[in-house]
Amino acid sequence: MVKLKKHLKENLLEIYLAAFSFLFSSWLMFSTFSYKAGSMLIATKAWSDFASSIPLIRSFSFGVNFPPEYPLFPGEPIHYHFIFFAFVGLLEKIGVRLDYALNIPSTIGFLSLLLVIYFLAKKLFNSASVGFLSVIFFLFNGSLSFIEFLKLHPPSINLLESIVSNKVFPSFGPYDGKIVSAFWNLNIYTNQRHLAFAFFLSLFIILVLLTPILTKKKLNPLIPAILGICLGFFFFFHLAVLLSTVIVIIALAILFKELRIPALIMLSVGGIISIPQYYYLQSGGESFKPLISIGYLAQNGLTFFSFLRYWFLNLGFHTILIPLGLFLATKKLRKIFLAFFLIFILGNTVQFSPEIAANHKFFNYFMIIGVMFSAFALVKLWSFKHYLKPVVVILIFFLTLSGIIDFFPIYNDSKIELPDYPVTKDIEWIIKNTPPDSVFLNTQYLYDPASMAGRKIFLGWPYFPWSAGYDTHKRGQLRDEILATDSKTVSCHLLKQSKIDYLEINFLEPNTDIAFMSNVYKEDFSPIYKNNGYQIFEIKNNCR
Repeated sequence: MVKLKKHLKENLLEIYLAAFSFLFSSWLMFSTFSYKAGSMLIATKAWSDFASSIPLIRSFSFGVNFPPEYPLFPGEPIHYHFIFFAFVGLLEKIGVRLDYALNIPSTIGFLSLLLVIYFLAKKLFNSASVGFLSVIFFLFNGSLSFIEFLKLHPPSINLLESIVSNKVFPSFGPYDGKIVSAFWNLNIYTNQRHLAFAFFLSLFIILVLLTPILTKKKLNPLIPAILGICLGFFFFFHLAVLLSTVIVIIALAILFKELRIPALIMLSVGGIISIPQYYYLQSGGESFKPLISIGYLAQNGLTFFSFLRYWFLNLGFHTILIPLGLFLATKKLRKIFLAFFLIFILGNTVQFSPEIAANHKFFNYFMIIGVMFSAFALVKLWSFKHYLKPVVVILIFFLTLSGIIDFFPIYNDSKIELPDYPVTKDIEWIIKNTPPDSVFLNTQYLYDPASMAGRKIFLGWPYFPWSAGYDTHKRGQLRDEILATDSKTVSCHLLKQSKIDYLEINFLEPNTDIAFMSNVYKEDFSPIYKNNGYQIFEIKNNCR
């Protein structure tokens, strides 16, 4: 009992960190998505992303989605990492309410990420202070987006009130035309619910791999094999994080001979498990092929100085402190940093999806390690000379100011109420009266009733499947051809050929993206379900 009390006292700050991490992670996830009286309450800043996530979850909970297909673009193997959402769907399928099914794994993932950041930084630099600072720098980004905020809210006695009541991110590049990226604030973790868990698993695997370097103890060969199994299933968990992890592991194995056998075991086991997944993806239609793209979002009018300017505005004083931390670090730590720095180079040279902005994951991942070196530099400066302490305090202020400002738009965000099954009759009818593996030709996009019921729709909001590498242009043309034909015979032929089971049309709210809709569906097709302007047509009965 005495030993336990002593241990708790020695680790009191870490206990506080764990408690804070749990409470903050829970608040972050549950405040942005919840459930009340049969309706989903979705934060406005998560509204668009959840229009993709919820249909994917529901395809596993209310629908049948095996072998997995993207429910917003059925007909070929899924290109999107789906395992996290399949797990959430399984939880809902066995009776866990959707908000708990999604928020609990999301909370665990974010909590685990905060803790692994602390322990990895503490292990690398043998300093709890570096660990705590690394967590703070991760939560509150060091970009210079506060400059954009101060342009709109010049310093005054009301500045603090302006920060606390703020509802808009001061910079949301490239979507608002500004330079500082939209992907530094916590919004990416509330919207991309699988990302924090993926980062955690990656860093945990690397932390274990580094054991021979950090503790001088050899790894039992069974441990790399087990981690290799985790790595193998990463293929469908998060492709970008898998690629980052593999690159770091290979680089570490090259730089440290002690890690070569554990890394070889890990990569071999992971590779064997990944091969069937790779061939499954390749069995479908053409997907996006990686291409050389220099400069990330700074590539327009790219020069050496515009590149430096872009990253200085996005990383702030980390661009100075990371090199300083490297200078002060040991040779071993520099090698470890180099392995992660390859990810920064990769994100600036190769485009892996149709939207270059999606490369943000590589920079988020790299900066988890980058901020550790900034934290190390500041801890060293604090210990060097007494007169440097005020400088350290000022630097910490400017390294967290943008993150603090970015926190309040999430805190102050309002919710959009989305009626769900069984409150919405359309969703309820589809669940009860159509096979779970049905495909619907839809004439509306976001939160389509068939999607909410776990059914696949022929073409969801084009941005989602397009960004995952699907040919949305070709499918959009086929959809328009089906809806525009004046011939029932031609319509039925195309519907059957496209393996569509049901057609849903909302005559009161037509999709403005559809060029023209023929009257053949009003005149020659009989609906199986009607609710005001919303109608569902069963293809089998109408096209005999």
